[in-house]
Amino acid sequence: MRSSRLPRLLLILLFLAGCTPQSKSEVDNGTVIEVIDGDTVDLSIAGHRQRVRLIGIDTPETKHPTKPVECYGPEATTFTESLLARGTKIHIERDTEARDTYDRLLVYLFRDSDNMFINLEIVLQGYAHMLTIEPNLAYLDRFVAASRDAQSNNRGLWQACRG
Repeated sequence: MRSSRLPRLLLILLFLAGCTPQSKSEVDNGTVIEVIDGDTVDLSIAGHRQRVRLIGIDTPETKHPTKPVECYGPEATTFTESLLARGTKIHIERDTEARDTYDRLLVYLFRDSDNMFINLEIVLQGYAHMLTIEPNLAYLDRFVAASRDAQSNNRGLWQACRG
């Protein structure tokens, strides 16, 4: 019981000291270099190439080293490319956990020209399943609603990949 209180106490102390973990309020600007697949993009951020993984979504595989191309994977990649053409200016929001196990920066992407929330649009149009992994849950309610809408309206993979 005592050991379970220690992490909570440390978090409270960090919060009170103004040293909270990285939050979605941290925003960077960048430019699209290349779409790798439906949920992975290379960006230029402050002049450096950075591979990013879109938080909250999981598109079917197209380039996994040990998995075959999955149903609707190529379509998901093409859709993401249509939203994020090379040179597209974007702004990035980060959540609590900064990187995944592949060292990709975990981000929410917003297109500068119209402030489109790219991650959400991909789910809403049926090109991805919702995938939320704690502690990165800032937009959980929006992803749940978009996923339900896409599924109930048989958009994208919800129609093409039954079974």
